[in-house]
Amino acid sequence: QVQLVESGGGLVQAGGSLRLSCAASGLTFSRFDMGWFRQAPGKEREFVARITWSARSTYYADSVKGRFTISRDNAKNTVTLQMNSLKPEDTAVYYCAADRLALRIGTRGGAVDFGSWGQGTQVTVSS
Repeated sequence: QVQLVESGGGLVQAGGSLRLSCAASGLTFSRFDMGWFRQAPGKEREFVARITWSARSTYYADSVKGRFTISRDNAKNTVTLQMNSLKPEDTAVYYCAADRLALRIGTRGGAVDFGSWGQGTQVTVSS
């Protein structure tokens, strides 16, 4: 059974930084794309960032491009989201997710690609 456990959320002032981590177990981590999504109160869950299983490619939502960086450590089965220059509109519960398909090639989709989800970690950015 796949288990994803996020950590690193918290309260930070606008302009500050946070580093989210996700520890994965129950899967051959190096074979799966990993992603981060977020959900703000009253809004739908939205894509934030994705890193391919090979780590050769990363993808970002326009709203976080240039501020957030996704990375992975296949030796430690972890994926990290470094968030800089945080804004109040980044406030949300952040979820780690694992692709449902191993060794995916070709076009990447959105949330539909992901079959396993963590419980989420709260990020609050004060103005």
